[in-house]
Amino acid sequence: MRYVVIMAGGSGTRLWPLSRRESPKQLLKIVDGRSLLRLAFERALAVVPPERIVVVTSAAYVDAVRAELPEMAYDSILGEPEGRDSLNACAWPAAVLAARDPDAVIAQVTADQVIEPVEAWADALSEAFAIAEEGPDVLVTLGVVPTSAHTGYGYLQRGEPLPGHPSACLVANFKEKPSLATAAMYVTSGDYWWNAGMFVWRAATFLRQLEALEPETYAAITTLAAHPERLAEIFPTLPKNSVDYAIMEPVAHGEGSARVAAVELPVQWRDVGGFASLADVLPGDDHGNVGNARLATLDATNNIVLDHSGPGRLVALLGVSDLVVVQTPDATLVAHRDQAEKLKALVAEIARTSPEFA
Repeated sequence: MRYVVIMAGGSGTRLWPLSRRESPKQLLKIVDGRSLLRLAFERALAVVPPERIVVVTSAAYVDAVRAELPEMAYDSILGEPEGRDSLNACAWPAAVLAARDPDAVIAQVTADQVIEPVEAWADALSEAFAIAEEGPDVLVTLGVVPTSAHTGYGYLQRGEPLPGHPSACLVANFKEKPSLATAAMYVTSGDYWWNAGMFVWRAATFLRQLEALEPETYAAITTLAAHPERLAEIFPTLPKNSVDYAIMEPVAHGEGSARVAAVELPVQWRDVGGFASLADVLPGDDHGNVGNARLATLDATNNIVLDHSGPGRLVALLGVSDLVVVQTPDATLVAHRDQAEKLKALVAEIARTSPEFA
């Protein structure tokens, strides 16, 4: 059967002070009054029923996820004792679902994306499911047709067409976040798609690649699936690694026993990693200022202004441009937009000097 696994474990430090350790970005109601996790869950319902949706999150967020998604079964929310990167967020649910259903085919998606239209996403995911179901030797990723030379996304290089699937191809290579000049070259060539970080695979196929390429992780994960009571003992010992580095890139280069295919995802796609990408989904004025704040401006342009400090507040901007201004009840951020990607480092400093605000 088909399943959707939603990865929702990160804390989202690049959206501080909105997101904190106790209120991660995937649970913030920042898009039309709904959380990113709720949006991801509603997308998943377009392809599978609720009983075949699994959420992988931090153990600290399990209760909040249950409250946000009351439709989900109790055993369909997996709480990681600590973050061990995306490989283990893929491997653990794959082993769990394979134990329940040896024929499980899994779509692995994330909870920090805004995707429109949902119908096109569902169609692409259904095609990816079909490709994975046709044979036991393929891992499928989804590629977004780039609309700009974006330096914040990884890219995948398209290879040979996949027979019988006109919107799919084999993947020749994965490329990390490029320079602006390189990104422009990728877009101009037409041979590259943005790497959407979404995958579809048979659980058994993925686990075979894991066994061949990361045998230590495979042994631990399969033991954990058989003995869930040992979660607190086993999970923190798993080697940290990303699924791209550990599985997708080596398999695309001929290691392992599978191939990597990609399906075109013809959607408006935003990976909400920070304020710059969040700005794309916020309402704005005629001067490029976006956000949810009650705003008064004079000679102010292209600012991102978010007010989560409570009702009855006004934010006034005079003669400033390209700022990020964020208010919460206990913290305020003012940053230049081109410095916003450094927020992770700032939050690390805040955690060291004022941990109650991190």
